[in-house]
Amino acid sequence: MSLILQIETATTVCSVALADDGNILAYKEIEQRNIHAEAITLFIDELFGAVGKQYNELDAVAVSCGPGSYTGLRIGVSTAKGLCFALDKPLIAVETLLAMTDGIIARNDFAGNSNILLCPMIDARRMEVFTAVFDIKGNRVRPTSAEIIDENSFSDLLQTNKIIFFGDGALKCSEVLGVNPNVQIVTAFFNSARHLTKRALEKYAAKDFEDTAYFEPYYLKDFIAGKKAL
Repeated sequence: MSLILQIETATTVCSVALADDGNILAYKEIEQRNIHAEAITLFIDELFGAVGKQYNELDAVAVSCGPGSYTGLRIGVSTAKGLCFALDKPLIAVETLLAMTDGIIARNDFAGNSNILLCPMIDARRMEVFTAVFDIKGNRVRPTSAEIIDENSFSDLLQTNKIIFFGDGALKCSEVLGVNPNVQIVTAFFNSARHLTKRALEKYAAKDFEDTAYFEPYYLKDFIAGKKAL
């Protein structure tokens, strides 16, 4: 048995889920900017109350570790680490873009479509996104990177493949990328703690845990503070 608390705060979505042996018992989430610090511990308490579980019954805490929003990742990872220290439980880290890809695979039937590639995108700033490319089995085709999107982006892959773009970064790129017939933009996709389930369970079974004391989110880029409005 493995009762895992899963936390996703890499984007504007604040999401938590409880999974027992890979089965979601309950989840709670909201899509709202700057809500994470206020909502996350409340959401976690509500989950445990909803399913009648106690914190000490947890076997591990899994967190979406980035890339993504600097503030969101910091809040999610800090919450996960705090719980792991307090409960003496292991910490599991799941790359955000990989979890997103598992989420899109779970809701679609890609059987027989080997020429389809999956491209999760997280909004960075202006026309920049955090992204990677995976095949329909979740294998990485192109590494995680910060990309400035223009009309030539992914042109090499689009010559022979259809690419499904999804995530909040894909929405802002739709006008630039959408002119290519091999491009599909998925608009109704939001990050969710439920998407961590597969990788979290695999890592738990393999005892692939992080060093809780020293673990840091995968920011990908240095944080740049904006100027305070006058």
